[in-house]
Amino acid sequence: MRNEELNGLYLVVDPSMDHEVLLKKIEESLKGGIEILQIWNHWPDGMSEYDKEQLITYIIEMAGKYGVPVLINDDWELLQNTDLAGVHFDSIPDDIDKIRQKVGRDFIAGITCSNDLEVVKWAEENSFDYVSFCAMYPSPSVGSCEIVRPETVRKAREVTDIPLFLSGGITPEKIDGLEGLEFNGVAVISGILSDDEPKEKARNYNQALIKR
Repeated sequence: MRNEELNGLYLVVDPSMDHEVLLKKIEESLKGGIEILQIWNHWPDGMSEYDKEQLITYIIEMAGKYGVPVLINDDWELLQNTDLAGVHFDSIPDDIDKIRQKVGRDFIAGITCSNDLEVVKWAEENSFDYVSFCAMYPSPSVGSCEIVRPETVRKAREVTDIPLFLSGGITPEKIDGLEGLEFNGVAVISGILSDDEPKEKARNYNQALIKR
């Protein structure tokens, strides 16, 4: 996938949820039009690597029917035994060249950024596919992340043309408040996963993105 194709609604899912509930919500979210899916590395205590790989494989099969790439959060080693499309790093990894060598195939690479534009510059220099800013607003899913200043996003667009995603407390209604910022999509967790109608909620996000 070329990085200019990375855009739209990006869903981060929590594998610590009841898996029957989680898979149903993922299926409904896919029907609602998500474009990218990331599995957060928030695994249940004691879950084996085999069981992680089995769950990942099932999610990949679900998402594949909709042409949606599935990424893993930080646990890049899981790319070696699964068909994951990529990895999202929460911070700059120690040796990205060694990671790429060990994975042994092309993969989508993204990274979280707060207000430190050095992360954006590093992502540009290391041919990353996207940057996700967190958090734009307070959210129960992002813990104690600092709030990203709009000016940071503006300056990021001046130094790179790679796709930029915004995340953290973003609701469909708050997308209007992001007017004037150049970004390619929004990433959500609880905004969809905590909703009783994830398909409709995903559609609401997409409608808001189209209108902006």
